[in-house]
Order: sequence, then C-alpha cells, then structure tokens
Amino acid sequence: MRNVPDDFPRDVLPASLPGAQPKLAARLIDGKFVVGQTDDERCARWEICEDLAQQLVAKARKEAAKYPHRSREVTLQRIRRAIEDKGWVRAVEAGWLIQRLRALLNW
Repeated sequence: MRNVPDDFPRDVLPASLPGAQPKLAARLIDGKFVVGQTDDERCARWEICEDLAQQLVAKARKEAAKYPHRSREVTLQRIRRAIEDKGWVRAVEAGWLIQRLRALLNW
C-alpha cells in the first residue's frame, strides 16, 4: 500500500442486510467475493483524510489566532465537529484525522 500509516483505521465491519436469514454484503472483485474494504479502497480513504488534514492546518492556526482564549483542544474539537457535521469522512476516520492534524500542528 502506498504510504498508508499503520494507525489509519481499516473498515472491518461488513454491511449486514435485513431479513429472516443472516446475510453479509459481499462484492465480486476480480472473481473473488470481498467483504469489507480492499487495500486500494483503504488507500483512497487515507489520501482523502491526509489531504483534508493538510488543508485544515491553516484553518486551525487561523482559528487559534482569532480565539486565543480557547485551548488548542477546543479548537480541534470544533474542527472535528464541523468535519462530522459535513459528513466528509467516517467517524473513525475523523478521529484519525484530528490526531494527524494535531501532529502537523505540533499541538
């Protein structure tokens, strides 16, 4: 995989479908049934999250300068809430993204 860090979350929970009999959602990829996320899909999700984290560095610094009375953690919490409200990433990815943003900012 292309530079995906080990701590980036992997979507391991397959979708379940309603009905009398238990079912799992699987996809046929290259002649194989795949349940869950492929390595390529995980890499694509990481690229989205990494790009967003890089873009949010300037936003976090700007907000921290605008509201110096707020702690850095409050600033990060506000950014996370905004990300989750917009639905840009999954909840587990939002947690990783904020940790990455914290590292990029050295906070």
